[in-house]
Formats: sequence, C-alpha cells, structure tokens
Amino acid sequence: MAQRLHPQWDPIAARTAGVLYLSIAVCGGFSIGYVPLQIVVAGDPLASTTNLLANIGLYRLGILADCAVILFEIAITAILYHLFRQVGPKLATLAMLARAGMIGVMGINLMFWVMPYILEQNPTGFETAQLQAMVQFCFDAHAMGVFVWQLFFGMHLLALGCLILKSSIVPHLLGWGLTIGAFGYLIQGVVELTFTEIALLDGGIIGLLVVVTISEVSFGLWLLIRGGRSLSPQSAQTE
Repeated sequence: MAQRLHPQWDPIAARTAGVLYLSIAVCGGFSIGYVPLQIVVAGDPLASTTNLLANIGLYRLGILADCAVILFEIAITAILYHLFRQVGPKLATLAMLARAGMIGVMGINLMFWVMPYILEQNPTGFETAQLQAMVQFCFDAHAMGVFVWQLFFGMHLLALGCLILKSSIVPHLLGWGLTIGAFGYLIQGVVELTFTEIALLDGGIIGLLVVVTISEVSFGLWLLIRGGRSLSPQSAQTE
C-alpha cells in the first residue's frame, strides 16, 4: 500500500521513540510484572514482609527499573507530540496531557513502592504486626495505583490510535490495534477501582490487553525499523 511520510516527520525522533518504547516494555515488564509477583502476597502481610527482606536486591532493581520507566516516559511523551502535532494538534495535545498525567501517577505510585523499605530500615516504634500491616498497605496501594495510571494511559492510546488513523505515516492496522486495545486499560481500570466483579468482562479485558500489547510492541518496532527511515518524496509515494 502506498504511504507518504508527513513533511514534518522526523526520522531521528521516530527511531528514538522506537528505542524508548521497547526500553519501557522491558523495564516496565520487569518492575511491574515480575518483581511484585516475587515479593507481594495478597492478604498476607507476614509473607510480603518476609519476601521483601529476602529479596532486597531484586526489590532495588525494580525501583531502578521504575525510575528508568518514568524518565523514558517523559522523553517519549515529548517526542510523540513532536511527531504527530501536525497530524492533529488537538488530539496530539490530548495524547500528551493524558500520558503526562499517567507519569504523575506513576511517580506517586513509586513512593508507595519505596515506603515498605523505609519502614523496614528505620526505627518506627510500631509493633511487628503493625509494621507488617503498614508494609502490606503500601503494597496494596501501589497495586491500585497501577489501575489509576492505566486510565490515563488508555486515554493516551485512544488519542494516539486516532492520530495514526488520521495520518498517512504509520500503518493503520497499528492505529486500530491501539484504539481498540486502549479500552482494555480503560475498562480494567474502572472495574478494579470500583471493585466490580463481572466474570464476562474478564475474558474481554484479557483479549483487549493482548491486542494492545501486541500493537504497542509492533508500533515500537515500526518506529525503530521503518519510522526511522529518511525517504525522498518520490520513494515515499511508492513505498
């Protein structure tokens, strides 16, 4: 299919965004998907505290990965706005603000993740059971915070997907994947934050999250491999 690069498309910025996208996927998968599973035990403060003390090195690596994600997110938010502002200024602004809101929540959420270590390493005067309960509370708050920033991220992906569909730069299949898959984050965030339990929604949410995950990784790869190509006007028309 013929595609035409937008006159304002910046190949270097696109390639940088691709690197950031994939870096966020790796660091975020580690800090959000892997580390909590090794430490936090739902409803068991003693087990969570024990796991924390037994896996301090892994815990610190998770914090480092979270810090990297936040810094990478700031950079990619600015780059995506730069790439797509000519396609749709209002949508690009919405995408930027939504992702910036997500970054703010992620920063607050990181504090909840750090607090258990502070509680364990500094004398507080609390009894052991109270201290463990506070550690578990911080872990639980961190888990709920993920669903809060998912709302912002879902809105960002919805706007970004629409921008891709409006453009003649990125394959529209990726735009549809991001637009449709964004509802996985939005619905899951609302369901979890309102403590709603509807079994029929679970399968749909999982399906949407699979779609959006594949689309995000594919978009990052496209930015890195294809979006970073500097094409002449003639080749852009025939590619």
